[in-house]
Amino acid sequence: MENISADSLQLIVPNLHRRYSGVTATNRMVAPKLAQLFRAAWLGPDSPDGIARIAVAKLLKLRRRRTPLIWHARRNNEMIVGVLLRSLGWPLRLVFTSAAQRHHTWITRWLINRMDAIIATNDISASFLKRQAVVIPHGVDTDRYAPAADRAAAFAQTGLPGRYAIGCFGRVRAQKGSDVFVEAMCRLLPQYPDFTAVLVGAITAEHTSFANDLKKRIEAAGLQSRIVITGELPIEEVQRWYQRLTIYAFTSRNEGFGLTLIEAMSAAAALVASRAGAAELVIEDGVTGVLTPPGDVDALVAALEPLMRDPASAAQMGRRGRARVLEKFSLDAEAAAIAEVYRSLV
Repeated sequence: MENISADSLQLIVPNLHRRYSGVTATNRMVAPKLAQLFRAAWLGPDSPDGIARIAVAKLLKLRRRRTPLIWHARRNNEMIVGVLLRSLGWPLRLVFTSAAQRHHTWITRWLINRMDAIIATNDISASFLKRQAVVIPHGVDTDRYAPAADRAAAFAQTGLPGRYAIGCFGRVRAQKGSDVFVEAMCRLLPQYPDFTAVLVGAITAEHTSFANDLKKRIEAAGLQSRIVITGELPIEEVQRWYQRLTIYAFTSRNEGFGLTLIEAMSAAAALVASRAGAAELVIEDGVTGVLTPPGDVDALVAALEPLMRDPASAAQMGRRGRARVLEKFSLDAEAAAIAEVYRSLV
């Protein structure tokens, strides 16, 4: 453990998942903020700067401590480890954050009922928990996800055609609505030659066929140079891509929260979003974004077209979205609300 003693430790943030995921990303963002409020340590891979790390061997030595220790899980396996350690004598107070918008399996329900406190990232997720939960939306680092000083210049540096970018981020697969985005772009880009579309996200092995079908659709439309699939990028490059966007399309068919919503808004991109995840919580329809039914290409086209026709209007929407994120969805706001949950337990 770095820069913190076992006796003074107040919080363990477990990340017991080898593959980098959206859960890991949200955890990495808020953990350093929590470490400013509590003496905290990160357990597992992908530890961010700003929080100490603890090894399993050091964790095992904490069994004899007398003061309570918060264990904040975000996955089933992290709840399992927390329940097991407490049953063996570790003085843990167990917290779980749920973003899932679905009925939980029996094992998840069993684990949830053994938590001391439950956090849900939105009201819909809370409704599936079958017990009292505190609703705390995810936050975003508004400094890292900030607008470019000159959006046009930022896009011009890519060397892509046109003057404006419209993006859709996330793993390329049906759940993310990548096909909905591509179909909408195939209809709209021929009418708006100043726009280039960009899909930023990994193509995993199980979705290779899906991605190949999208590429064939793009080739059939003759839009290979104007619908770009980047593949997986380092997080710093993803952040730069947000700064290049005039419009962001959130096309997921279903989501737990959908962090890209607030990342794009924080970067002042105009937002058109399907009613999935936390979209209805985050967006004031017609003011800080436009809401559409999930999987509806016609509705997506109808919502995007006015913004593509009038980029100045899109820029105004983006500025309103940025202001809303600063007010409601910052990391500081998320960390402060989580801290209140912790304080109620220790």
